Amino acid sequence: MARSSSIMRRWMLNSISVVFVLLFIFGAALMLSIRSYYYKSVEYSLSSRIEAFESVFSQMFKSDARALSFDSFARRLVESFEDKEKLEMQVLNPKGEIVVSSTGFESEMNSSDYQSALASKNGRGVWTGRNKAGERVMSMTLALRGSDRAAIGGIRYVTSLTLVDRQIWMFFGIMVLISIAIIFFMLVINLYFVSTIVEPVTEINSAARRIALGDYDFRINKKTDDEIGELCDTINFMAEEISAGEKMKNDFISSVSHELRTPLTAIKGWTETMLQAGWSDVELNEKGLEVISGEVERLSGIVEDLLDFSRMQGGHLALKFTRMDISAELGEAVVLFKNRAARENIELIYIEPENLPPVLGDSDRLKQVFVNVLDNAIKYSNPGGKIRVETANMGEHVQIVISDTGVGISKEDLPNIKKKFYKANRSRPGSGIGLALADEIIRRHKGRLEIDSEENVGTTVTITLPAAPNGNQNPQKG
Repeated sequence: MARSSSIMRRWMLNSISVVFVLLFIFGAALMLSIRSYYYKSVEYSLSSRIEAFESVFSQMFKSDARALSFDSFARRLVESFEDKEKLEMQVLNPKGEIVVSSTGFESEMNSSDYQSALASKNGRGVWTGRNKAGERVMSMTLALRGSDRAAIGGIRYVTSLTLVDRQIWMFFGIMVLISIAIIFFMLVINLYFVSTIVEPVTEINSAARRIALGDYDFRINKKTDDEIGELCDTINFMAEEISAGEKMKNDFISSVSHELRTPLTAIKGWTETMLQAGWSDVELNEKGLEVISGEVERLSGIVEDLLDFSRMQGGHLALKFTRMDISAELGEAVVLFKNRAARENIELIYIEPENLPPVLGDSDRLKQVFVNVLDNAIKYSNPGGKIRVETANMGEHVQIVISDTGVGISKEDLPNIKKKFYKANRSRPGSGIGLALADEIIRRHKGRLEIDSEENVGTTVTITLPAAPNGNQNPQKG
């Protein structure tokens, strides 16, 4: 649960942080745009006033210049100003000092706009800031020049920015409220979205723990068809595979135990019989020793298979590759099973190969494969059955085909027959690792072991191995 909460916290923190940063950047850009828009509007309004005044300045001043002093002209100009309620009009002397103001007060102002007006080509200067009373204002000044282009003073329009700033702050407040609403909705949406992920993950985590503790029959209820649903399918499939593997492992242990117990029981029984009969019954002792020797050999074979299987699992199955005659090894394997097949009333037919090309392989391991396949063919054949062994030269490959008329393999078991521990017919002896080991050996020889079977008809095992290249080959190890 702590991990789920951690995922939720990280998700919420990351997503909200991204949204907050984006809102902050967007809000800051929008506020700057709004502020610039309003301030430019105020500046444009003042500029319109300046333009209106500038258009009539020459006529007004020049017509009265001889009759009036600049001070008188300034007072007359201020007295005729009609928008005293909206703007403040100031007349400046050549030094930038206020001569007269429409408010009646000679309030102190920053003179930087007048200096800018004198320096600019259009004779205008703008200043924004706080006046001596602490009020934010914007002023625009027009430098006045005589006919000789000498500065004779200036006209300044001053307007308060209080209402404008209030409007801007109102927009700011609306934006803050909108941002809070967006973050709130993002929180709600993210909580819902993350919960749809965290809750299934928590269920999957709990299911995985149950499966890890041995409850292989537990399955997760799939609720969606998205990636979470696919993960549920994967976990369920994993549980099925583990359950099947566990069952095969248990069956394998049971089979191996039975395979080991049977010869041990025979050895023990004959040992006790021989001890009771004493050494006087030579015939009984000879038969007992023969049985014991056969069972010991059988035990040795089982142990060797187990050791080879262990090496295969650990990747330590050693192979010594040499240029070899595959027909010789196959023939020796057939000879080993001739008597056993005859005892069990099974006909073993071996079609002698002609001119088979040599194979680059491990003769002992390949013989082990042939022995394993022939042993299975006899074990799963009934009295009166037939086993046929034949070979074919396929050019670049050598093919060995071992077929029988035994009990066969069902369609359900056939795809799994080469899996480790898998045993299709539990009524017959065997450990369930022989074919897995044989398939691995053939695969290491870069060949194929294919099984075709039909229940109650028989089984055909086809082994295909690459022929050795022409010329001398150095032995390889694998």
